[in-house]
Amino acid sequence: MSDTKKINLALQGGGAHGAFTWGVLDWFLEDSRFELDGITGTSAGAMNAVVLASGMEAGGEEGARATLETFWREVSTEARTSPIQRSPLDVLLGHWSLDYSPSYLYFDVLSRFASPYEFNPLNFNPLRDIVERTVDFEKVHCCSGLKLFIAATNVFSGKIRVFSEKEVTLDAVMASACLPQLYQAVEIDGEPYWDGGFMGNPPLYPLFYETETSDVVLIQINPIERREVPRTAREIVNRLNEITFNSTLLRELRAIDFVTRLIEEGKLDRKEYTKVHLHRIAAEELKPLQASSKLNAEWDFLTHLRDVGRQTAKEWLDRHFDDIGERSTIDLRKEFA
Repeated sequence: MSDTKKINLALQGGGAHGAFTWGVLDWFLEDSRFELDGITGTSAGAMNAVVLASGMEAGGEEGARATLETFWREVSTEARTSPIQRSPLDVLLGHWSLDYSPSYLYFDVLSRFASPYEFNPLNFNPLRDIVERTVDFEKVHCCSGLKLFIAATNVFSGKIRVFSEKEVTLDAVMASACLPQLYQAVEIDGEPYWDGGFMGNPPLYPLFYETETSDVVLIQINPIERREVPRTAREIVNRLNEITFNSTLLRELRAIDFVTRLIEEGKLDRKEYTKVHLHRIAAEELKPLQASSKLNAEWDFLTHLRDVGRQTAKEWLDRHFDDIGERSTIDLRKEFA
């Protein structure tokens, strides 16, 4: 279609909260006005990205939507056998969190004193089996018209590694989602890797170098700003994790703002440097959710987040569709004021 707009997507990680991203993707895939050029993702964002790429190569937009639903349904089905479940008190109070779950509290304490090499010596990870069942990596490798990038953190060097389409394997996906408190490092080519969120959640720069599209839509599920002081131990840990996993993203946003200002001031040649149009889709509904809810994979919770994602994407597009291709909808200078 002549009026189709190309966009790049940047998908953050965040455990079960990645179902919000599923909803946003579902709406974008349903909307016929868009063509996806590139996708970058980390952790749950990486899983959403490879599932989408596999499904799209097999059956176009509808294939991608179906494969995403299959993936998240499998996550929910597998979670039914997990010992970590919401407590009756959480259910009674209507909380999606696991804060009163004895098994969650036990595991939370255990992870502070024992490593996954000790409490999970066989490195059991049900997500690995789900990804292997859901994703056809041969289709991902020959993905036509969609550039894919997922990030992991090299444990030895502390540097980011970005895997592109033909490098994306099951191990690469699991490395991108490898939280070191829960899982043993994933070894690829003799190098150990942890969750990509430590060095890029998600990395944006591959989209600038490897695609021709100037519009990047960040699907953000980890709040950058909270206007209250965390007071409980759990709130403090949660906020520290949010700050840590957003730090590299903020550095990239500052770099984008710096280059944009130089272009606007005529100090950089527009023929050599691309002015990036940056957009963000986020939901206020995610902010009150406790960190423990990232481990809640109940189907009702996942579909609730999906529906929030779909509605948020719809409302955002109603406001900003005409801005795509013309201007940014994030005021970066205000972000850093």
